[in-house]
Amino acid sequence: MTMQRIWQKHYPAGISAEINPDACTSLVNVFEQSCQRFAALPAFHNFGTTLSYADIDRLSRHFAAYLQEAGFKQGERIALMLPNVLQYPVALFGALRAGLIVVNTNPLYTARELQHQLEDSGATCMVVLENFAHTVQQVLKNTKLRQVIITGIGDLLHFPRNILINYGARWLKHMVPVYYIANAVSFKDSLQRGSRAAFTAPTIAATDIALLQYTGGTTGIAKGVMLTHRNLLANLEQLSALWSATIRDGEDIIITPLPLYHVFCFTCNLLLFTGHGGLNVLITNPRDIPGVVRELAKWKFTFITGVNTLYQALLDNEEFSELDFSALKIGVAGGMALQPAVANRWQQLTGRVMVEGYGLTETAPVVACNLLHANRIGTVGVPLPSTDIEIRDGDKALPIGVEGELYVRGPQVMKGYWNRSDETAKALSDDGWLNTGDIARMDVDGYLHIVDRKKDMIIVSGFKVFPNEVESVVMSHEQVLEAGCIGVPDPRSGQAVKVFVVARENATLSVEQIREYCSTRLTRYKIPKHVEFRSTLPKTHIGKVLRRALAEEHEHDSNEHTRSADRV
Repeated sequence: MTMQRIWQKHYPAGISAEINPDACTSLVNVFEQSCQRFAALPAFHNFGTTLSYADIDRLSRHFAAYLQEAGFKQGERIALMLPNVLQYPVALFGALRAGLIVVNTNPLYTARELQHQLEDSGATCMVVLENFAHTVQQVLKNTKLRQVIITGIGDLLHFPRNILINYGARWLKHMVPVYYIANAVSFKDSLQRGSRAAFTAPTIAATDIALLQYTGGTTGIAKGVMLTHRNLLANLEQLSALWSATIRDGEDIIITPLPLYHVFCFTCNLLLFTGHGGLNVLITNPRDIPGVVRELAKWKFTFITGVNTLYQALLDNEEFSELDFSALKIGVAGGMALQPAVANRWQQLTGRVMVEGYGLTETAPVVACNLLHANRIGTVGVPLPSTDIEIRDGDKALPIGVEGELYVRGPQVMKGYWNRSDETAKALSDDGWLNTGDIARMDVDGYLHIVDRKKDMIIVSGFKVFPNEVESVVMSHEQVLEAGCIGVPDPRSGQAVKVFVVARENATLSVEQIREYCSTRLTRYKIPKHVEFRSTLPKTHIGKVLRRALAEEHEHDSNEHTRSADRV
């Protein structure tokens, strides 16, 4: 029996319990309507250059025309391997307008990770920042790519900044490793060619796939989540309804420090505020906290999204406390658990609440979110309109207040996993219920509490790390016999990766050697921060490493260390 929607009593006045996910037929419709309504308004800003909605409309149309002229057909996959630069929205909306399916790709992927995603998606076209083109070169022959489009950081910036930024990246900071990709096309050339080409708008159905967003799921095998236009439109309608009293069409300035290739920022920043005529201020390097603060000082921003670690770093920066927060309406936290201490510090400094939400790639991504007028720190808020949830123990629905596995149903739930009907069947029932694998409970007021993450999954600064992948890489080292990987608490990133290693006889391995080996095969946030050598690892009777036992041992050792320190 579906849980009653007791949370709806907290919705702002006038908010319907249901949204119409079919109000628009495609993301392209939403985008083109915004370009018409807000043509003269600023849409995206980066490195001192602002592009208006009319600019994005024109440039994305050029890119769409180029794709058609180059022979790419509706339904083909195009990979975008870009950080937060102006080329991202141009390439994204251009690809969607041409009817292609976008495959968001982390620029920090190693060759091994990139090859899997390109092979699995069957991408035939790719847009990549030149800083990462050498990685594409390594895997190109093992993919179906017919065209690689390469861009420099400054390609869409105004003169002379475009020249200075690209020169600095290439020759002063040496950020562009040597690469060679035959027949590659520059992004600027693709736009010029497209400006002279005809464009024929394809017919796009709401059920067509718009995005292949890769996630590891519970198995650790990277799978492409099929998000349709309708899935993403539904999530936009749900968020727009819940924040209808907060968002002002054509007026908001949203700070966008999280990567656009992450589904949280993709939906909640880029898509949502493009639909409302807002300005996305793109932060290319959020690790440069002083640089982020300098950028924030230039704007009377109204929204900002981020993860707990980013907010903590901002709050620890002295200059951040001197900013003008008078226009700020709300700070949104997602991707990882928000620490109450961070939320409280934020509210004390800015005078505005920090609201936490919950979602996953398979739900486009938002399932629940706190309300501006009824924010409860320590919860992820209330489910969005048109969203049902159940807390289950197996097939049994559990009552309010009892912890169990969280199931979700709503129009934002994915179509399934790309080319993996078996995995889809495990996660998605015939009647639309998604098994999130997260442990949760709902309190008597309808607020959702996430008790624990998916079994064994590690969340580092909002990014998922799967022990299977880390163990596989470590065990590929010729001197490693066994490996077990767990997540351990970390004050900055929420969790950190720890790997237990059993070396082969007579091996001379060190912690530094293990981390260095991983650094060439894993994205930075997946590299073990902690390495512990053991003579044996705890296992089941069939020889499987018991990660739970390793976690318990780590906790015991940490407690013993704390007690010893207290005695000293």
